[in-house]
Amino acid sequence: MSKDVSFTIKFFPYQLYPEASKEGEDKYEWYKKTKYNNSQEKMDKYITLMTTYGKAAGIDFDFHGQVANTLDAHRLIQHFQESLGPDTADKLVRSLYTQYFTQQAHPSASDTLLKATNDAGIDRATAEAFVADESEGLPETKMLIREQASNGVDSFTSIQVFPANQELMDIFKQVPYVVVEGKRRDFTLVGAKEVAEYLKTLEAVAKEAS
Repeated sequence: MSKDVSFTIKFFPYQLYPEASKEGEDKYEWYKKTKYNNSQEKMDKYITLMTTYGKAAGIDFDFHGQVANTLDAHRLIQHFQESLGPDTADKLVRSLYTQYFTQQAHPSASDTLLKATNDAGIDRATAEAFVADESEGLPETKMLIREQASNGVDSFTSIQVFPANQELMDIFKQVPYVVVEGKRRDFTLVGAKEVAEYLKTLEAVAKEAS
């Protein structure tokens, strides 16, 4: 890839489950009930599969905690992305993901959000004031969510596939929704892809920009 080409990541809000309550519910039981019709066998296969994938990527998944509405987390990311830039937003997202997927954290509780702002190096008083004012940045975030919906991002389909090892997993065909803006054209990658495919796209953009 050309050393003269750099990429900036910008996050846009999207909610898989906008109907989720703010208080939340048990993550393990929610997955078993919602995804696998209360089948313990399928839930065990899912955990085995995701644990294996996670370890290969250096992620120690924890399948307990809470599933809850993520709107406040999106509000946080969007606000500080606009005011402090992409590097801060990236640190916020990394912290929120780590807390939720490996530390049983509620995805948008105040303590979760404040730990993320601390990890991102945001002034404590500034962070606390923003988190406490639940109306700040809310209209803008909701507008961005509607914009993503109008682009078709929310028209996802959950499908079941049986890999060669016959272990069951769920795949969302429409997320993540990644747009790479190039000098000559844009590339859109819909759904989870292998790392090699993302790299191939970035190399194509870099080549066209040189």
